[in-house]
Amino acid sequence: MSETDGDPADAAATSRIEVPQDLAVGLLGATDVNLRTLEAQLPADIHVRGNRITLKGAPADVAASERVVAELVKVVRGGTTLTPDLVRQSLSILSVSNESPAEVLSLDILSRRGKTIRPKTLNQKHYVEAIDKNTIVFGLGPAGTGKTYLAMAKAVQALQNKEVTRIILTRPAVEAGERLGFLPGTLSEKIDPYLRPLYDALHDMMDPEAIPKLMEAGVIEVAPLAYMRGRTLNDAFIILDEAQNTTGEQMKMFLTRLGFGAKMVVTGDVTQVDLPGGAKSGLRIAARILDGIDDIHFAELTSSDVVRHRLVADIVDAYGRAEEAVRAAGPRDVASGNRAARRDGMRRTDGGHRR
Repeated sequence: MSETDGDPADAAATSRIEVPQDLAVGLLGATDVNLRTLEAQLPADIHVRGNRITLKGAPADVAASERVVAELVKVVRGGTTLTPDLVRQSLSILSVSNESPAEVLSLDILSRRGKTIRPKTLNQKHYVEAIDKNTIVFGLGPAGTGKTYLAMAKAVQALQNKEVTRIILTRPAVEAGERLGFLPGTLSEKIDPYLRPLYDALHDMMDPEAIPKLMEAGVIEVAPLAYMRGRTLNDAFIILDEAQNTTGEQMKMFLTRLGFGAKMVVTGDVTQVDLPGGAKSGLRIAARILDGIDDIHFAELTSSDVVRHRLVADIVDAYGRAEEAVRAAGPRDVASGNRAARRDGMRRTDGGHRR
């Protein structure tokens, strides 16, 4: 319950909100960590005594802050544990849309051992909904935006719901700054570390003891992209990760593996291309050629969707600004190509000064 007072002639307003006693601790957080985040983020001043919250400030700021508090109460009432990150994400959702953070943060995909996997931002919610509605979805965005993790959660969910009979996870075998042929070990030993992030995500979502059995039975397959050639993948949920490192031919080969009853999710970051010789990314080419085709959806995620440490979003933005400055400087700078081209250019430059 809330009450608002203020003289229309005055520039300030006050709102008092009574939070149900059983929800107040969840709203404010242990040792008031969520309250401190609200104090730093809300446009109005916030004061708390017991389970009564008082907001003061300009009428528009108080109204906006009231909505935030009301939405956070809904989140807690729905059973979600509120954290400072979720408070910030809720504020971000409310700042760009009329959608309810409680609805975004309650779209559960998987639950295992007390941990629930769900979208945490508005764009992530739209991405998950697009996977439900389309046969092929491209998830484009920087590191840490959950594009691969959420896709894998949807794949495991589809397998558990018997919507598909197998999961296939694949990556192009291009390693940043490395060439597989120069790494020690057998082909399998060279490739396994590169596919390790996919294994790690699976262990978060399934019983680790069941994974080897499912892989042995062919229900789950984790393999380099080259292993997809010549196959038709029916009744499968297929994820291509790091797709920015495919060539145009590889991307076409992969997409044409689609069989009946299958679903594909392609994830990648077009700013992180590691192809040698400045080759064009198959992900960029696909985005240009396939945009507008029915049942193919392109979902864009940004630094505002980063759900790792809060500094990751700042790092992504800082690199984005630096790369934009390089592009504006013109083609003379070696950084204007993809990452592999930039490394080659720097090696040539360094080579000229070595003794």
